[in-house]
This record gives sequence, C-alpha cells and structure tokens, in this order.
Amino acid sequence: MKLIKDIDVTSKRVFVRVDYNVPMDENLNITDDNRITATLDLISYLLEQDAKIILASHMGRPNGKRDPKFSLAPVCKRLSQLLNKQVLFAEDCVGEAVEKRVSQLTNGQILMLENLRFHKEEKDNNDGFSQKLANLCDVYVNNAFAVSHRDQASVTGIVKFAEESAAGFLLEKEVQSYYDSVENPQRPLVAVIGGAKVSGKLAALENMLKFVDTLIIGGAMANTFLKSQGIDTRASVIENDLLQTASGIVQKAKEKGIDFLLPKDLVCADKFDKNASVKVCELDQIPDQWMALDIGPRTAKEYATAVKKAGTIVWNGPMGVFEMEKFMSGTQIIADAIAASDAFSIVGGGDTGLAAKKCNVADKVSYISTGGGAFLHLMEGKKLPGVVALEKKE
Repeated sequence: MKLIKDIDVTSKRVFVRVDYNVPMDENLNITDDNRITATLDLISYLLEQDAKIILASHMGRPNGKRDPKFSLAPVCKRLSQLLNKQVLFAEDCVGEAVEKRVSQLTNGQILMLENLRFHKEEKDNNDGFSQKLANLCDVYVNNAFAVSHRDQASVTGIVKFAEESAAGFLLEKEVQSYYDSVENPQRPLVAVIGGAKVSGKLAALENMLKFVDTLIIGGAMANTFLKSQGIDTRASVIENDLLQTASGIVQKAKEKGIDFLLPKDLVCADKFDKNASVKVCELDQIPDQWMALDIGPRTAKEYATAVKKAGTIVWNGPMGVFEMEKFMSGTQIIADAIAASDAFSIVGGGDTGLAAKKCNVADKVSYISTGGGAFLHLMEGKKLPGVVALEKKE
C-alpha cells in the first residue's frame, strides 16, 4: 500500500480517517486521550507540508441518528489544546455547509467533521455517502487501525472514489508491528492469551498454532481448556459447547511440539465480587460452588519463566479479573515479566492495553496496539479490509 510520505500533499485537501472514539464521563469530559495523542505525529507532519487537513472519526454507537452525547465537539476542543492551535469544527460530515467550509480552508488549517456514524450510510458502506466524503479531498489517508477491520464508507468505500489514498503513520506502524511479532518474529515466539471466552479468540488461537513456539493460556478461557482435559473447575465460567474444540487445540499444539501452558493452580472465590472470600487452590481442591478468577502464584511463576525465554512476545487478554484488586496478581506478574524482557513485545488493544496501563508497564513494552478488534482480526490470520482497499488502490 502507498504510504503518506509517498504523496506530495502540499496545499492539498487531505482527508484523514482517525479513531477518536475516546472514553468520556457523564459530563462529556474525556477520560483517556491516548487515541488523540497517537495521531499528533501525522497531523504535525501534514502541517509541516502546508496541507489542508480534514479529520473524520466515529464516536460510540448512535445508530445513524444525531445524538449530542456522541458529538466529537469535546474531542475537537482537546485536540486544539494538544496542538496549541485552533481546530475548526463542522456540525456535520457531508452536505453543502461542510463542502463550503472545506473550500474555505487555507494551507495549515484543520477542520474536524462531526461523527460519521450520525449517518447510517457510514456503517452500510453506501457508495453515495463514500463519494460525498471523497469529494471533500484530494488525498485520503487511513490512520485508524482500530477500525480497519470494518468494511465501512470512511474506511474502504472512500478509497474507490478518492484521487489518491495512503496509509498514515499509525496504520503503517501497527501493520509492521504485527508482521515483526507474528509473521517474522525473533524466536522463540511466546503468545500469552487470556480473557473471558475461548469463542471470542478461537480463530486467533487456531491461527497462532502456525506461528508460536509457546502458547500460554490464562483468564476465564483457561477453565474451558482445563475442563477439556478432565479438570473440574466447579462454578467457574466454562463454554461447554467448546470443550471438544479446546481439546483439539491442545492436541494440535502437542503434535506441533508447541509448549502449551495451562494453569497448575488458581485463585478462587466464593462469588464474583470484590468482597468475596478468596483462596489459592490446587486444581483438584476447588470447593463446590467456588470459581476461578485468576491464575495462581505457582502458575504465574511458570508463565513468567516462559516469558523470560522469549525473543518475541504477543500478549492478548488478561490472566484474571484484573479490575478487582484481589484478582490482579496473575496479570501483574505476567505484565512485569513482559516489561522486564529484552524481547520485542506487542500488546493487543482493548482490555489488554488497559491491563498494561493498570500494571504500570505501558511504557516498558515495545508496542501497544490501538485496536483490540483489529489486532484480533490480524491474529486470526485475516486481512484488514481497510488495508486491502489501500493495496488495491495502489
């Protein structure tokens, strides 16, 4: 795919698809601006090139209707503060008023469009809507890795109609980091996979068997794998319909000579609550009606040892209910081991990114992905529609 630095953008109208779907509190104050700061290098570059910059994003799920609580106006204000420069705001993302504002932009000015998803045509990938977006620009840039697994108007549709299209710095960095960590890694490649459900990561787990040397399983999904091996984890969350599948993955890993690590002990509780009674249990000593909510200390130590031997580490999913202090230890120990490693380490977005921050290792890993869903899409061995569209255009 063509990269932004391959294109002369001087004095041109550059439409940048960003991901500014940031968390906000009930007073519409932004609680985490990482997704905004992740785009500052590209915006600064375009300013240096005297481009006319048009920024477009979605926010939340307004279901094709205008809703003030999903407005990008607070994001526009925050970006102005970060750049120490006025960012203009359009009340819509298409239409005559928007076209007029774009036509009045001078070199080095920035205009942020209102929420793309106020129009249902965005998610429908409607050609007419895509054409309207493309009419606003001379160059289209996809800098939104986090939505590049979606086939939507501002991600794939616009590419068909824009004169020139390219990948922004963030999209380029994300795709390269994935390639370096999974398809062309320093060996051994250790994947740490956690989270709640096997079903959500089934395709990723099966695909990773083609690449990894060691596969470490934690989180609630470990319970399904344990039960598939004949271990009763009592009231723990289990996907009974996937026991045969889980057993098949364990068998396939064994046949391929992959170290497949499952918990040897668990932190269990009598209820899913921060005030629950808690104890560390051997696998055959979990009390009736108790549930596993974290990996145990012996398991955490074994996992950390495996991580230390890695040349490359891919981490996707916490080891337990890290949001509750009593069940954070396993995730913390693994996060610390990853941070202390000399290996190239890539952390999946979403909950894993939050866990890395809570464990204070966000600045000690090689790369944290900005997109949980898109990262998982790549781990499943699938191509990102947003990237495919750029490759076809090129």
